Amino acid sequence: MSIDPITLEILRHALEGVADEMGAVLKRTAYSPNIKEREDFSAAVFSPDGELVAQAEHIPVHLGSMPASVRAAIDAFPHLRDGDQVVLNDPFAGGTHLNDITLVAPVFAADRLIGYVANRAHHTDVGGSAPGSIPAGATDIAQEGMRIPPTMLGDDLVRRIKEASRTPDEREGDLHAQSGSNARGSARLRELAVQWTIDGLLDAERALADYAETRVRTALAELPRGEWAFTDYLDDDGAGTQDIAIRCTLRIGEGIDVDLSESDPQVRGNVNSVAAVAQSAACFVLRCLVPQDIPVNAGCWRVLRVITKDGTVVSARPPAAVGAGNVETSQRICDAIFGAFAQAVPTLVPAASQGTMNNVLIGGTDGRGRPFSYYETIAGGAGGTPWGDGASGVHTNMTNTRNTPIEALEHAYPFRAHRYELREGSGGAGEHRGGDGVVREMEILAPDATVTLITERRRRGPWGVGGGSDGAPGRNLIDGAEVSPKVTLDVESGCVVRIETPGGGGWRAGS
Repeated sequence: MSIDPITLEILRHALEGVADEMGAVLKRTAYSPNIKEREDFSAAVFSPDGELVAQAEHIPVHLGSMPASVRAAIDAFPHLRDGDQVVLNDPFAGGTHLNDITLVAPVFAADRLIGYVANRAHHTDVGGSAPGSIPAGATDIAQEGMRIPPTMLGDDLVRRIKEASRTPDEREGDLHAQSGSNARGSARLRELAVQWTIDGLLDAERALADYAETRVRTALAELPRGEWAFTDYLDDDGAGTQDIAIRCTLRIGEGIDVDLSESDPQVRGNVNSVAAVAQSAACFVLRCLVPQDIPVNAGCWRVLRVITKDGTVVSARPPAAVGAGNVETSQRICDAIFGAFAQAVPTLVPAASQGTMNNVLIGGTDGRGRPFSYYETIAGGAGGTPWGDGASGVHTNMTNTRNTPIEALEHAYPFRAHRYELREGSGGAGEHRGGDGVVREMEILAPDATVTLITERRRRGPWGVGGGSDGAPGRNLIDGAEVSPKVTLDVESGCVVRIETPGGGGWRAGS
């Protein structure tokens, strides 16, 4: 069936609107500040074959890996019925890390499967050895919380998730919000099937994928052919290993190969990532290098092949701990891929952005004896670009959340904010300088609490391009004393946590 361009564009935005509305429902009905305020969630629409059809502009590390979750759900339950929902968070069965719980629901119209809707949200505590479920130095995934293979959503599963968590009421509320999000997406997708007919809708989805592939291939035709390599390093794994190499070999031909197979072997600590995270990082980089008006769907990735090797830090084997791999190693994989592209097309690629999510996790009981679990990723500097200076105080690359406003922070948690400002001068110098990081400082008022910091770019700053200077590394301080990039420790009331995030690298034409 031939579809005219105007109709195709209307349907493209209608499908993206389904994912947007799913996200709005999740945000408005969630319990935890992490989802309601920070918007640490993502939503997408998939075809009856489980291929990505449309997504909202949410979080790259969620969205690029979500097709693996949908595939795992379909493989585990190939005969889902209307109203069913599959829950999973197992990194080794379609997930990323245990905090990210994904719900997948089939959508039917006139008793015919017309697709799937899915959303993923970061739950601030799913058990494990420390509040927040990403303990520094974890060496086994069992230390990071409850692991859920693809499982049908039901009261028993919700009860078990609540029992595993230090904040059970939040978990129940957030799960109900996710369920409602999928219900809204299902209803909207059915409406489109009625309006455009089932066959018309499915034909449009296939046409959109073909269009995206054509546009991406056209963009790639402008790139040079050849092979380039780049290596970047993680600071440490929190368990004794330092300078962990992420090695990327980039090959550009008729398609693009991103070969990460020579990266270092998996380590004891929890910076290991699963292959879905590596795939997600490569998808994000490619998306950044092609025109932004190309619709994001499965067609975009037909030109991309991501090569990993089992047993490496980018494709770990169970029972490796992977909590930090999703949030930190994903960022370094991006940097390594961008670094390779910067050699191939230096006029197209920015300098390195802050390269970390600056994860802060604090949990305990407040003065009234109520449990709390706080999670935040903190903004930093973006790299200078070929077109201008990098932005200051923004989330970069694999994260796309907001911050927790100070008013919401102090309302929801036993904290007092001391300082929240740009870290002036932290961006690297260059023709186009890197953006500045931020300083976030707060006092813990709870009688006792556990603090976990999972951060990167503390030992070396984000790299510049073409002779631009590196951005300043970040710093973590507790009660004025600098601490290691990854640490979990118990603190008392009055403890002050200060995070100084990295600035972006500077960009300069030529070297």
